[in-house]
This record gives sequence, structure tokens and C-alpha cells, in this order.
Amino acid sequence: MFRRAEEHSLLSALLDGCCAEGNSALVLVEGAVGCGKSEFLETAAEEAERRGALVLRAAGTPAERGHPLAVLGQLTADAPAGALPPPSAPGTAERVGSMRAFAAAVRELSTSVPVVICVDDLHHVDELSSRYLLHLARGTRRSRVLLVLAGSAHDRGADPLLRTELLRLPHFVPLRLTRLGPEAVRAMLPDATDSEAAAEAESGAAAGAVAEADRLYEATGGNPLLLRALLQDPQARPGEAYAQAVLACLHRCGPATDELAAAIAVLDDLATPAHLARLSGATEAAADRALEALAAAGLLAPTGRRGLRHPAARAAVLDRLDPAGRAALHREAALLARASGAPDTAVAGQLLAARHTGEEWALPVLRSAADQHLAQGRPDRAEALLRLAHGACPDDALRAEVGIRLAAVSGRTDPAAAEHHLAAPLAAAGAGLLGPAALGPLARTLAAQGRIDESVEVLERLAAADVRPGSGRGEDPLDGLSAFPRWAVSARAGAPADAPAAPPARLPRTAVHPAALWALPVEPEESTAARSAELFLRGATLAEGTVEPVAQALRTLLHLDGAGRALPWCEEFAHRAALREAAGWQAVFGGLLAEARLRLGDLAGAAETAAEVLSAAPAPGGGVLLGAVAATRVRALLAMGRLEEAGAVLARPVPAGAARSVHGLAHLRARGHHALATSRFHAALGDFLDIGRHMKRWGLDRPRVLPWRTDAAEALLRLGEAHQAERFLADQLTTRDAADPWVRGTTLRLRASLREPKERQAMLSRAVDELQRSGDRYELARAMADFGQVLREVGEPARAAMVERRAWHLAGECGAKALCERILPGHTGEGAAAVDTADAPDAGLVASLSESERRVALLAVHGDTNREIARKLYITVSTVEQHLTRVYRKLNIPGRQGLPVDLHPGVPEPA
Repeated sequence: MFRRAEEHSLLSALLDGCCAEGNSALVLVEGAVGCGKSEFLETAAEEAERRGALVLRAAGTPAERGHPLAVLGQLTADAPAGALPPPSAPGTAERVGSMRAFAAAVRELSTSVPVVICVDDLHHVDELSSRYLLHLARGTRRSRVLLVLAGSAHDRGADPLLRTELLRLPHFVPLRLTRLGPEAVRAMLPDATDSEAAAEAESGAAAGAVAEADRLYEATGGNPLLLRALLQDPQARPGEAYAQAVLACLHRCGPATDELAAAIAVLDDLATPAHLARLSGATEAAADRALEALAAAGLLAPTGRRGLRHPAARAAVLDRLDPAGRAALHREAALLARASGAPDTAVAGQLLAARHTGEEWALPVLRSAADQHLAQGRPDRAEALLRLAHGACPDDALRAEVGIRLAAVSGRTDPAAAEHHLAAPLAAAGAGLLGPAALGPLARTLAAQGRIDESVEVLERLAAADVRPGSGRGEDPLDGLSAFPRWAVSARAGAPADAPAAPPARLPRTAVHPAALWALPVEPEESTAARSAELFLRGATLAEGTVEPVAQALRTLLHLDGAGRALPWCEEFAHRAALREAAGWQAVFGGLLAEARLRLGDLAGAAETAAEVLSAAPAPGGGVLLGAVAATRVRALLAMGRLEEAGAVLARPVPAGAARSVHGLAHLRARGHHALATSRFHAALGDFLDIGRHMKRWGLDRPRVLPWRTDAAEALLRLGEAHQAERFLADQLTTRDAADPWVRGTTLRLRASLREPKERQAMLSRAVDELQRSGDRYELARAMADFGQVLREVGEPARAAMVERRAWHLAGECGAKALCERILPGHTGEGAAAVDTADAPDAGLVASLSESERRVALLAVHGDTNREIARKLYITVSTVEQHLTRVYRKLNIPGRQGLPVDLHPGVPEPA
């Protein structure tokens, strides 16, 4: 029996009084369903038998409630043969005599042995048996007879006067079993003995135990039956046992409770007595009584809430309803909610459950509720309502409006679906079916998805609608898309002044060109943009309206301040998106994270991150955003030498017209790199030139973001078109990004291949310096590999060996096995276990180097002469020699050849 010390003590006293002292007593045990009345009765019977008493058992049932003397027959059958007369129900006079005879027989039995009579479910006892029991209680007051009756506190049964008559008897003892409190629930937890509880109180486990008890109490309300069932479910989480216990409690609460429970589950927060009576067909008084019984059993939500206590209880009730009946109840509940002035969210919830949109007010209610759910941070609910509304739209124009909103919302969880939702609105716009109220949001959503050309086309239609600023509809159609400052606001976005002009788009006079939302800041804002971006990110939260501005800030930080600075922020927002289970947002921020890792030369990390994003997406086969993430994975795999895997990823289907989007350019670049790796140089060149045409046309031609000129130059070099390659490389060094270390370093590396050895050596030396500053270890390894080769050509094998060792080590760290093989053929050691590192200095010795010594040593590892080091660090040759001498001594090495190839700068390199 559940721990009821006080009740158990009272029972023991009554049994002792009956069995040892010859006293009689009448106990009426009452309580709500599931509170342990039957268990208490069984405990009483067992304790009585242990004391040597004769125990007679009986129980009322709904099936026998209409059968006269059914319960009394059970008691007679349980007695020794012939000890009690068989009950009969002739006329009134004879019945009184039969009752007296029955009571006398029980008294006679008690002279030889104490008699304990236990009757369960008194509210189901037939009326005639209850009269016999009342007469027995009156006629055995001076006998060794203990009568223990148990019944519902809320169902008075066939004889509502029985309890009143029992109360008048002097030996009457009432006993009320209530639900368990939180402390009692805690005591019922497995292995929670008093000693253990005391020990836990002195340890950190106490807080966890209290929290677990609170969770169990919240799910059961302290109802012993529900608690026992919950503890039987796996990990004590509501499951099959809990659901069955809920249904059993509801069934035993009374004949009208099943229908009422269905109404409660359907109405949930709307479950007022009036609504329940209307939906269940009961009277309001009957509904009140049933609610009282359910509340006493702990099945209803605590004060301040309506509905059933736990979602699993509600699900159990709803699941047993047939689908058609359940939908009809939800439809009726929607009408009740609407008529009573309930919030749109409550009405829409019922419409959604019923899949009903037949009312003329259904569509505006669904749209309004979706907006409210979004404002309250429940995007999944908003998306479900918009999907229902989308199917209920009476015409193409309205369907397009809802589809645009659905696209914006579903981008949180499914980027491919978000893109698909715009297909119908675009078709409607093309057919001239959309007005300015829909065209503006459509252009804004397209721009957010990076679909520049389609957004421009929609804006041109908006301009054709002659929306004037003074008309009240002249706001910027893209306004509100980004809370982050826009630095480029012209129709040509961030195009440099000397770039060829694209044919001007006829946009609304107030509109920003959609490409501006993807542009990097231009001077004079560029110098402070990265700092502003990081400041913005520090205070940014992740919500529907902040995803685009956060992504814009991350792109700014990545391309203006370096991938190393952007990486932790990309990790942070990718983590936040994952916590919210927002696969669409994960694709945005995970894609940026993969790009940042690739820009740092972390090839394996970039490939793995991109793969995780793609596997988390609901529709891994489509969408331009996912295509861009896949493109990052392809480029990482190609750099690692895994051509077959890259080709398999590249074979993913790409939406038609993907090249008209910003994300589509990433796919073109990955495809071009794959063509380069598989000796299809003309195809590669075509893809890179297509990228350039789009970027120039949109005014987004920034080599920091997408260096299509170096890509095209590499393809031209493979084709033997050195002159054309030189033209592209020279052009890149005239762009506004020419001073960026990454842009300049990669450009100089390729341009060096067009020079004679001596000039090539100087150019590659500069490329190594620039790429060291950029943080891209893979591009640095490529440049150092070329530098080592040219050093051999000019007759400096010792320097070449050192540079190649360093290049090999970097390539190994990046996972670029093909590059490792090109640098030092035949050396296939795993990871970063570079050649000749067995005798490398201890890490503690390397840590002892000063910042100045480390800088000098690093440049020496890169193959610079003492004079070159002096020039780069603005110190004398003598100072360089002194630093190196101290480095050799601290590291216990003979000279340059012993310098560790895995040496990294302790502080940023000087600009």
C-alpha cells in the first residue's frame, strides 16, 4: 500500500479493537478514482486474516447494479457453508425479517470468531444489498464485527441516502483517502529509502531527486494509480501503461465521464463547463459534477489552466476516438470558440485539428493566428496553420500571398520547401495576378533566398504598377529584411566605379536592389564594417526576423576580417540553430561555418560540417541553399584528393535556374573545380566565366567572396592560354580587394607561374607572406610547394628542402593527400606526421621562444633568407642573426634544417 501511515494506524487500531477487545466499528473509506480505496480494503482484509478474523469480501459492479441482492449474494457465498441464510426479496414485511435473520447470523458467527466484512465500490452496490448492509451495521453494534465499506466520494450510487444513514450510527468512522503530495511521491521513487533520502539530502543528488519527483507529481497529480503506471513505463516517461491508467480512471469516474473526457481533450484550454456541456451533450450541472470528480482524481490541469493534466493524457483520450468523430468534435469546438470570442490562436487550433476551412472566417483566422504564433516563438505551429490556409484559398492571388508567407516561415525547417513554395506565386506574378501588396513580400523573400534575378523581375512588375511614395504604398519592398546596416544601396549594389554597367533595372523609386542585401560594404564603411558586424552579433538573438541580418553580419566578418575571426561566431549560431531543431537555419549558418573552415584550410572540418548540414535537411536532394552547402563539401573533397566522392556529391539534383541565384554561383564554382580536377578545362573555364558575368551584372564582383578570375586563369593555364591568364590575374590585382592578403596571395601564386625563375621566386615569396597572414593553410601549402620547386630551379636545394618540408607538413594538417604526394612523392605518412620530424624539438622548448624569436624562426621555416627576414620585419640583418642563434640554442638544434616544420606564429603577423 502507498505510504499512508496515519490511515494504516487507524486501521490497525480498529482491527485490534474488533479482534482483541470485541468492539464493533463501521468504516466508510471514500476517495477519488485511483486514490487507493481498493488497495486499502485489501490491506484491511489481509491484516484481519493475520489476526485470525473471518473475512467476507464483496464488490459492487456496474453490470450487477440492477440485480437485487447481487452483493449480498457474494458475501453469503464467501462465508462458511450454511453460516449465513441465502438472501431473499419477497414483500416488504418478509424482507425486514430476512434482513434481521442475516444480521443475526452474522452476530452468531462473531461469537466464535471476529468477522470483518469488506465491500468495495459501494456506489455500484444494488439498492437492496445496500439496505441489508445498513441493517447489518445497525444490528451488529455490540458484536465483534468490523464493517469496512469503500466507495467514490462523487458518485452516491443507487441509494443516495445510504451514506446519510451511515453517518448517524455512533460507531461510524469516516476515512478519506486523498492524492499523494509531492513529498509522498518522492518517497515512492524506486530505492528512495529514508536512509538514502537522508544521504541524498547531503549530496548533489538531492536536487535531481526533487526534480524527478516534481516531474512525476506534475504528470500524475499524486494519483497513486497513475503514479504506479508511470513508474512502469520506460524511464518513467508517460507511455502505454500511463495511457491505460488514465483511460481506466476516466471510465471509473462515472457513466457520463467518457463523453465529457473527450470534450475536455478536444477543447483543452477552452474547456469551460458551458462549452463542455454543449460539446458532450450533458447538462451543465452534470458537467460540473464530472469535472469535480476528475479534478479530485488529479486528471485535470492545476488551478489556472484548463484541460487534462498532461499532454499524454490528452493524447490517450483523443487516440481512442474514431477519426470522423474526432474531427466533428474539433469542428464544433471551433464554432464554439469563435462564437465565444476566443483568441484566433485557439480557434485556429481547432480548425487545424478538424482540417476544416469551410467557414467564411476560417482563412483570416488561420493567417492571423499564424502571425501570432510567430510572434510568440512557435514557428512550427504557424507553418502548420499556413499550410492549411494555403489549401483553403479561393483564388490564385490569395493562394500566392499565403504561399509567400509560408515560404518565409518554412525556411526555418526546410529550405528546399521554402524555395518550392514560391513557384506558384512567381507564376501568378508572371501572369499579372498579383498586386503590390503581394509583389513586395515576394521580392523580399526571393532576395532573402539569394534569387537575385527573380527578385529584380518582381520589383520591375511592382514598378510597372506605378506605386508612388506618396500613395501610402511606396515603402521599400525590401525594407525590414535586414536589421543589420546596409552599406550598398544603389541599383548596382557594390559594383566598383570602373565595372561595366549592367542594363539598369526599372525598380520602384524607393527600392534597394536585391543584390545589395548580399554585397560587402564598400569604402569608407569597409574599415569599420567588421567591427560593426561583430558588435551586432554580440547582441543578436536567433528568430525569424533576425536570420538574414545575422547571416549578413557573418558574411561581412568572414570576408572582411578573416575566417579565423568569423569561425567562433559561425559555430555559435549554427549551434543555436541546432538547439532549435531548425534545419533551415542550420543550413544557413552551417554552410557559413563550412565555408569558414574551408577558407582556413580545414578541409576535413569543412567537408564534415557540410555533410552534417546536408544530412539534417528534410529534403537533401534539392534547393539552391543546400546546393551551395554541397558545393563547399565538393571543393573540400577535391582539395583532399577524393574525386569520386566529390563527383557523387556534385551529382545531386540542382533546381532549374539555380545560376540566377547567389547560391547557384557556389555550385558553378564547385563544378568548375571538379572539371579542372578531371582535365575538362574548357568546361571549367565556361563555369568560371559564367560566374564572372553574373557577379558583374549584379554588382557583387568581390574577389574576397568569389575569386572567379583566379579560377578562370588556372583553367586558361591548363589550356596553354598564358596571355589570357595573365590578363585575368592582372585585372584581379586592380580590384578593390587587391590588398586583401588572401586575394593577393592566391593571385601572386598563379601569376608567378608565368614568370622566369628569379622573378617567380620573388613573387612566390610575397605570396607565401600574404597567405601566412590570411590564415588559409591549404593555399599557403600550395604556395610553399611552388616556392620550394622554384628554389630548386635557382640552385638553392637546402632552402628548397626546408620549404618543402613545411609545405608537406601544412598539406598533411589540412588533409590534402594529393598535394602531399606532389610535394614529396612516396611519403605517405598519416596526418601531420611530416618527414624528418622524429627529432623535432620538444613543445616546451618551442614555447620558450619569445615573440620576436618566433617571428624570425617562422620566416626562416618559410625559406626566407636573413636579408629577406630583416626587410620584412624592419630590423637589421645582424638582429636576425642574433635571434636565430638564440632560437638554435633554445631548441638545441644545429641550424635552419632543424627548425620545427609545425611552427606557428604566437601573435598575428605584422600587416
